[in-house]
Amino acid sequence: MKMVQKQKTGHCWSLMGLGLAGIVLLLDQASKWIVLTHMMAPPHTLPVTSFLNIILAWNRGISFGLLSSNNPYSAWILATVAFAFAAVLILWIWRAETKVMALGFGLVLGGAIGNLCDRLRFGAVTDFLDFHAYGYHWYTFNIADAAIVGGVAFILFDHLKGSMVTK
Repeated sequence: MKMVQKQKTGHCWSLMGLGLAGIVLLLDQASKWIVLTHMMAPPHTLPVTSFLNIILAWNRGISFGLLSSNNPYSAWILATVAFAFAAVLILWIWRAETKVMALGFGLVLGGAIGNLCDRLRFGAVTDFLDFHAYGYHWYTFNIADAAIVGGVAFILFDHLKGSMVTK
């Protein structure tokens, strides 16, 4: 009887994770649409605060511009890898043992699909958030990237919390 209850709860968490992925995807794509169609036509720097600008940058590589290439096939190769990774994430969400883990995987999935959509549409990922302080700029990123980092933090927290409890 308890096994059945755990299964139902786990699937509930899975649905929450998938729902969160959908919300991240919608927020990411909506923000990119607003930036591309209303804020960056033509491209320029839009100061928002003393530490944040909205700028338009195209990332043809993976995180932080790694593996960046102008080769026309690189976007398709990275999109294929992202699609396979998204499929694995869906499986991990479905198998998540905790709500935090399911939500973490959901954040990563939503971000990965958001950036995948950009690769398929534009051949590159649309980045626009430019944080800076004292003359130093962090890598330009987007909502999908922030969700991926947040999701990884959730996953690590849940894993470390579980490790500490079992010791």
